[in-house]
Parts: sequence; C-alpha cells; structure tokens
Amino acid sequence: MASIKNSTSGELYRITDARCERSPGAPHEFYSEGDYWWPDPASESGLPYIKRDGLSNPDNFNEHRVLLMRMSRDVAELTLRYEKTGLIEHAVVACNILHSWFVAPETYMVPHLKYAQAIPGRCTGRGLGIIDTLHLAEAALAVIRLDRLETLNIELKKSLERWFSEYLEWLISSEHGLSEKSQKNNHSTCWYLQVAAFALLTDNRVVIEMCRNDYINILLSGQMASDGSFPLELERTKPYCYAIFNLEVMTALCQLLSDDNNNLFEAVTVDGLSIHDGIEFMYPYLFNKSSWPYVRDIMHWESWPNKQPCLLFSGLAYNEQKYLDLWNKMSVKERDFEAWRNTPVKNPELWFNLYSTQMKTGQQEGCCAAGETD
Repeated sequence: MASIKNSTSGELYRITDARCERSPGAPHEFYSEGDYWWPDPASESGLPYIKRDGLSNPDNFNEHRVLLMRMSRDVAELTLRYEKTGLIEHAVVACNILHSWFVAPETYMVPHLKYAQAIPGRCTGRGLGIIDTLHLAEAALAVIRLDRLETLNIELKKSLERWFSEYLEWLISSEHGLSEKSQKNNHSTCWYLQVAAFALLTDNRVVIEMCRNDYINILLSGQMASDGSFPLELERTKPYCYAIFNLEVMTALCQLLSDDNNNLFEAVTVDGLSIHDGIEFMYPYLFNKSSWPYVRDIMHWESWPNKQPCLLFSGLAYNEQKYLDLWNKMSVKERDFEAWRNTPVKNPELWFNLYSTQMKTGQQEGCCAAGETD
C-alpha cells in the first residue's frame, strides 16, 4: 500500500527521486502505469498486460504519482499555514518545493504527461493518464494565493506561470490531452478541473470561459441522468467510489469557476438539470452508506465516504443546512491512500476567494524566493 507522509520541515523531494526502468522517458518526465492492468498468466513473459477493472496492481509503478500528490499537499498546507500565522518560514518551504518541482534544471518535471498510465506490452502512455495530475489543481491554487500574499519573487512567479502555461497548452492541444477531454466520464471532468485551475493561475480568460460553457453544455448535459446520477460511473466495478469521485470533481469545478457574474451551481441544462440534482441523488448514500442500492465496490469499499467537500461547497452555495451538518459530522480518513488519491479537494480553504485581488496573513506581509531560509 502506498503512503504519503508529511514533509513540511524543509526536506526537498522531486520527481527525479524515483525512476522506473520500464519508463521510455527521461528522469524529468512523469511516468506511471495503469492501476487495473496485470501480467497475463497465460503468457510466459506476462506481456501484454490484461485488465482487471477495479483491482489495483500493487506492483505497478506509482512513485511519481505519490511524489506529486505529496508535493501538492505540502505546498497547499504550507500556504495556508503562512496565511493563518504570518510565519514566513512556511512560505519559504513552500517556495523551495515549488522551485525544485517546476524550475530547478536538475530536478524539475517536464510539463507533459506522455508516459502516464502506461500498460506494459501495450502502450507507453495514454490520454487517460492525465488524471494523474489532478492533484496539481490545488498546487496551482496555492501558487495563486502565495502570489496574492506577496510571497513569490518575480522570477519564481514568472517561472511557475511559464510551466503551467506550457502544461496547459499541452493539455488543450496534444493528442493525449484531446483524447482525455473527449471522455464521457470522470476522466473528462478531471481534465476540465485541471485546465480551469491552470487557466486561472495563468490568467487565460479564453480557456476559463471555454470551461464554463463546456461544463453545462458538455459535462453536465452529457453525463448526468434525469435522476441526478452519473450512469457511466455506476456501471463500474467500484460504483460507490466513482459516483462520489465524479460528483466531487464536478462540484469543485463549479466552485472554481463561479464568480460574481457566473454561478455554476445554478446553471441548468436544457433538460433542467443542475449539480444540485447530483448532490440530492448522492446525499442519502453519503448519509447512510448501507442504503446504497447498487453493487458493492470490488475493492476499497471501506474507504468511502470520506469527509466530502462537495457537501461543504453545495451547502454554502444552496444555503442547505443538511449538507453542512453532514460535512461537519464526517471525519478525514488520513491513513487511507485510496481515499486520498480520489479526493481532488483536500484543502477547501484554497477554493474560496479565488477572484479576490488582495489577502492578508495572520501577522504581516512577507516576501520570499526559493533558496531563502532566513
């Protein structure tokens, strides 16, 4: 079982810290292998791998994904600690981590995902692998907040914006990116959440508007049934997990893209559906898991529900107390890696005030650049 331990003391870790001999890429290029693919027992070499949907192969290479999740989590938490306490050392560590991941020539990650979720014997990477950087959305929001807290020097700010601009361009123009965008399930929802977050960081207003329009006209209208469910998620071997996951990502997208002039929580399809229908469909099963009327997940049934931010965002958006009460009653399953990797919003505070221009720390303004420790 993979694990993610806290590292907010200044210790640095980079994508170059892990290497898979099966990767066709360089040490700076992200590599992972599809979760549900296993050696073929009928083949002497085990190749090509065969799919066992819903059953994760623990021997597949997952280290880059774990490192990226750890980086995103630490940057987000350090940013919020700095905002609350005003202690500059939190911002310094966050900046150092960002510099090592996205700027430093020796350790930075190349801004593409050509080799994500490879399948031994079948392909060296797939568009479906783009879901592996879902957790970069919170890292991007943390960068936005660090900038508004005036803690990024100009060089680090420009370098981070350049990296995310290049990755955004790859997502919206590459064959892998276009393939992921066109999926009709949680994969396309995750593509849009990432693209929207990176567009917000880089002030790409054209892409932001595209995401707003496509949310209602493509995602919601194409995925939601009349009862508020997501049928393609319910067809999986882990329907409870996938139903929650897609709802979480779509609700996060509403939160991310809503401003004074655009309220995606109130957006309605031509069939009269909104994300509120999705919340209403899932709420009874979040409140009482034993009432779930579909098949039980083939793995990780005990991982859900977690403390689901969709309840917080929707409770505030609709002024619905029952959502907020359930959110407050739930606890975070901190030691559960499956819940962690399938929770796009780990620090809900970062998802508010996204369109504010000024913020204040708990103590005083500060300024730091990567490498500064005093």
